[in-house]
Amino acid sequence: MITIGIDPHKSSLTAVAVEPNGQTHRPIRAVVDKTTPEMLLAWAAQWPERQWAVEGATGLGRGIAQQLVAAGEAVLDVPAKLAARARLLGSSSARKTDVADAVSVAAVALHNRRLNRVQVEDHTTIMRLLTERRDDLVAEHTRWINRLHVLLRDLHPGGAEVRLDTTQASVLLAKIRPVTAATSNASESPGTSSATSNGTRPPSRTSTNSCGRQSTRAGPPSPRSKASGS
Repeated sequence: MITIGIDPHKSSLTAVAVEPNGQTHRPIRAVVDKTTPEMLLAWAAQWPERQWAVEGATGLGRGIAQQLVAAGEAVLDVPAKLAARARLLGSSSARKTDVADAVSVAAVALHNRRLNRVQVEDHTTIMRLLTERRDDLVAEHTRWINRLHVLLRDLHPGGAEVRLDTTQASVLLAKIRPVTAATSNASESPGTSSATSNGTRPPSRTSTNSCGRQSTRAGPPSPRSKASGS
């Protein structure tokens, strides 16, 4: 019986037919699309007695494995660790190629009798996929709610309630008005604020020059200077 090993990838796959004595036939590389199963079956028609070995039939190779099983083919699930071990032990070269991986997958299926046979997915698989999708959505929603709570805690004293929805968050954000350092200083010193708004700066009595001496700038005279002048 011919064993066809498949090394699947996201957008392509490599298949190699291996004889029971280990002799390999010319490999085939295909792009993964809706016509891939038909092309593989047409290519494998030259070996009526055959079985398929897919690396990671429950992971990356799940799609092609299920399509082959639905077509009535015998498909074995080869774990990636076993395929990698067979590649290291069965090849003198450490170079990793798609063809070498496919041959290793077929070699594992030839010598290991404990591999799981791929079955057609039923309603339990569909329920598992829906459950995983729901768990992903709940985790994403929780992550965004936590980020929103952190933002509201920085902008609003005490933050928001634990049970927060989008409507409550929108109402709370609409009530928040930013308070900057400039506005807080203006509220503490109205005179400085009015002088600044008129475009003038309050006069400075003294300043220190580059030599360390104090020099008096122009400004309104003090009452003490008037008394000494008189």
